[in-house]
Amino acid sequence: MKSKTTALWFVLAAALAAAIWFSQKFLQPAAPVAGNLLSGLHAADLTGIQISPAGAREIEAVRSNRVWQLQKPIAYPAQAAAIAALAGALEKLAPATRLTAAEMRAHNNAEADFGFENPQFRLEVFAGEQSWHLLVGNKTAPGDQVFIRVVGLDGAFVTDAGWLQWLPRTADEWRDTALVDAAGTTDWIVVTNGAKVLEFHRDATNRLWRIVRPYPARADGARIAAALQQLQSGRVTQFVADDPRDLSSYDLQPAELDVWLGHGTNFTAAVHVGKNLADSSSQFYARREGWNAVVAAAGENFAAWRGAVNDFRDPHLLALTAPVAEIEVLGENHFTLQQQGENQWTVAGEKFSADAENVTNFLKLLTGLRVADFVKDFATASDLQGFGLATPARQIILRGPTGDTNRVLAQLLFSTTDTNRVLVKSADEGFVYALRTEDFVRLPEAGWEFRDRRIWSFSETNVAQVTLRQNGKTRVLVRTGDNKWSLGPGSQGVINPPAVEETLHRLGELTATGWVGHDVTAPEKYGLNPDNLALTVELKTGEKLSVDFGMELPRGQTALASVNFDGSRWVFVFPPVLYQFVVTYLTIPANAP
Repeated sequence: MKSKTTALWFVLAAALAAAIWFSQKFLQPAAPVAGNLLSGLHAADLTGIQISPAGAREIEAVRSNRVWQLQKPIAYPAQAAAIAALAGALEKLAPATRLTAAEMRAHNNAEADFGFENPQFRLEVFAGEQSWHLLVGNKTAPGDQVFIRVVGLDGAFVTDAGWLQWLPRTADEWRDTALVDAAGTTDWIVVTNGAKVLEFHRDATNRLWRIVRPYPARADGARIAAALQQLQSGRVTQFVADDPRDLSSYDLQPAELDVWLGHGTNFTAAVHVGKNLADSSSQFYARREGWNAVVAAAGENFAAWRGAVNDFRDPHLLALTAPVAEIEVLGENHFTLQQQGENQWTVAGEKFSADAENVTNFLKLLTGLRVADFVKDFATASDLQGFGLATPARQIILRGPTGDTNRVLAQLLFSTTDTNRVLVKSADEGFVYALRTEDFVRLPEAGWEFRDRRIWSFSETNVAQVTLRQNGKTRVLVRTGDNKWSLGPGSQGVINPPAVEETLHRLGELTATGWVGHDVTAPEKYGLNPDNLALTVELKTGEKLSVDFGMELPRGQTALASVNFDGSRWVFVFPPVLYQFVVTYLTIPANAP
């Protein structure tokens, strides 16, 4: 055998023997060492962490006023959650095995074999005046454990390697990726968008946003809230450059877009946006105010702030900030709705009470009207004359409770209907808006439209009989007991007593779906004629209640009907579900005798 081969086999045998000795000596399962490795360390008390990854720049983060900031290799806001995860892991770090100083000395080249000669990481952790210094060595042969040395403690330790996932190798892993600091409340915003400057303030009392610059106006609070949410939840996608010498190369000096956020008299955060990246039209260069680093982020985070002033105007015609106690409508039909009690309304000068739900719907309709176009800012008297608003065709005045010093909450002036729009102006603003005609015509025009929709109320147990008239025929149904009905004298046909009982039960609480007309003198306009179905309910008290039916509405789900109040004929939309009961159980078939 050649001498070189003999020597090679000798070296391999020696290495194998050393490996076996090392495995038996240090890697055999041992009883866990009691207690945590870093005695006295509490994650909540940490004030600083220094990490030196092998072959990389030192990373240092400090906490001041409960906020973590990177100090090295660049000053920048830090990810508190990432640091907290490492701090929590260090607090719970427990050794699985301890290698005594004697065992370390007994092992030749231990510093190199265990990885302490050139450690993966050097850590120094601070909590006020206290500190802990760690060296992270090699992983054990299986790879699920790692050798650790704590400066000041003899020997070394073996711990689970899972906590290494929280150790950063570059500062970027610990940089805060937020575009702005989302902490605190924002109540003013300044946006510089090219040559345009927009400023918004939020009222401290009603929390509504208003435009301050370029001129005072109501702002679209929903758009501002959504834009703020998008900006505050936006994240850096790439850290591009630290301490750049030339911000103008990114179009950041001056920036194409600046968004400044503040609270009270204090500025809280800002972001500056430049041009898009050469290789991505959806990514833009940006910079956080106060930090000299250029980053990249998705353009969607800033898109909402690039609009013109009208894009931020409140799209609603009206914004109510106080309860309404009176609604006056001036025009072809003049009427006033007045609140009586907590939720009762009357129509001034009328004998009937108003339907509270209809009044509520009217107010919802008003506040829900959306501006179709911003026609004129700061309209002059001449402008108003030309727009037909100097003498408006209709006015709606909303007032607060009696005794309120600012009783007029809103006063809206409407022009006559144009081909496809109606012009409108609020009396306390200089702006002229346009509404779509189809939206305007939904507004009620007369007080009678607000009449209480409940037509009558009775119990089926108080019904004596029901008379049906249809196509010149008459049929009388007599109630003889609970769920018991029979045909009256001279009446023929087949009836379903339980179904008739249920129909009368529902008919006893007849409520109009909506009023269509009053003081009707031309019933044929509503399809009302003597051949149509007419019902008369006679109560045991002798009172008679009548309703007659007119034209069916599309798809036959319901129909128009009429009743008499105080000698006046009122037409309404019959409730659809009840109508199906009536046509099924309270009609006279065409072929009936």
